[in-house]
Formats: sequence, structure tokens, C-alpha cells
Amino acid sequence: MRIWAALAYEGTRYRGFQRLAPSHEPTIQGVLEATLQHLAGAPIQVWGAGRTDAGVHAFGQVIAFDISWRHSLEDLQRALNALLPFDMVVWALGEAPPDFHPRREAQSRIYRYLIYNGPQRDPFGRTLAWHVPSPLDVAAMRQAAALWVGRHDFGAFGRPPSGQNTVREVRRATVAVDGEWVAFEIEADAFLYRMVRIMVAVLVTIGRGERPPEAAAAYLRRPDAYPAHAPAPPYGLYFVGAHYERISVPPPPKFLPDRLRGFQDL
Repeated sequence: MRIWAALAYEGTRYRGFQRLAPSHEPTIQGVLEATLQHLAGAPIQVWGAGRTDAGVHAFGQVIAFDISWRHSLEDLQRALNALLPFDMVVWALGEAPPDFHPRREAQSRIYRYLIYNGPQRDPFGRTLAWHVPSPLDVAAMRQAAALWVGRHDFGAFGRPPSGQNTVREVRRATVAVDGEWVAFEIEADAFLYRMVRIMVAVLVTIGRGERPPEAAAAYLRRPDAYPAHAPAPPYGLYFVGAHYERISVPPPPKFLPDRLRGFQDL
């Protein structure tokens, strides 16, 4: 049977989602496939909804795989979580149509980026958020993010994982603040490589007052003009989840510490 599963992971120890070959560095896909092979006694391929980079986290990565399993789905979930490492958990699981593919069938994907905007660094959040000590104008960042909503050529913000098409439809782009924590959340039909991290770098320059909010739209008119910023660090980025027609994935549990938890309700 084909199974879909919703997975959360803390990505600090991993070289990203996609299996690397040849490489001894751990990846999310590699760990999942090794765990499933241990359970099934045969090699199993895992497909994912989003190919997160090294150090990127996930609340709701959706995966799919084929397995011969004679027990209940609840037993399969328990067995997976008993074998998976401490920084990874399957929090929902179900049977999928036999041809379901989590990447090709995703109608939209959601990412969130967390910034810690306190004057001093937070030693407990160093792998969970980007520390930006200078004050940020969140209203200007919101104004800039809203300019990205719609169908545009986002070539200035990244490169496509395959082919040449850099046109994407952003359905929602919001900036929220809770004390010293700032969250940028974006939903789109698909994303370019490093697109969200480059967007965050642009938003931070706008929040610092180095550029006006209108600069966010200028890059849409010049997709060949790469923003003069290094991408924001990977450890502030979270893959929140994906939407589908043929499977129903519940909202993720409240994984984060209390100080970050409110952002899961954006």
C-alpha cells in the first residue's frame, strides 16, 4: 500500500531532506529510508513534498512511500517513531491513493521564517531563529511582503530546481510580531531554490531602514537583478506544510516552546 505521513524534524544535524550519494552525511530522506528498510526488510523509497536545505526545520513535511505491512497503521506509526532519531517524529499517517506523490500533487506549500529581534542573542534559540539585534520596522516589512502576493517572475529571488521557469504564484505573505520574535510566513504554489531565505534578507534590510518597502516590488520588474544580499541563515526557516486534494493532513501539533508557539496560528 502507499502511505502518506506528516513529519516534523529539527534540521540542525542534517544536510537537508534529499538523499546525497555518495555521502556519509545524514539527510532526512536517508534516515527515513533506512528506518523503513529496517521495518520492512526491503529497500523503500521515500518521496517528500519539499526538499529542505541543510539546517532547515519542518513542522509538516509530507512524505509518501510504498510498504507491505500486515499490521495496523497505528502500529506502523508507533514502530517508525520508536526507531527514528530524537529530532524527528511522524505525527500523522494514513493510506494514500496508489499513485499519490507529495511533491507533484501539492497545491500550495507554506514556509515560515523566525527572527529573534532582541538586543542580546538568545543561546537557547540559536538553531531555531536568526538573531537580528538592530530594531526592525515591522510595518515596513509587512508593506514590502504584501507586494509579493500574486503571480510574478521571482527570478531575482532564486533559481528553479529544474528547467528555466521562475514564475510563481504567492497566495499569502505576512509578517507577524510577538515581543522580540518576528515571523515571516509565505504560501505559494511552488518555490525557487533559496527563495524564502533571500526574501527574508530583503525584508530585514527594509526593516532596518536601509531600503524603502517599494524595493521589494522592484525585484519583480527586474528578475535578472539578483538582490545584493546573502540569503538569511537556514536555521530560521521552517517548512510548515502543504495542501492537497486527495489526502487530508491535520494541522501540526504545538511543537515549539511557549514563546514561539503563537506563530503556529498565523
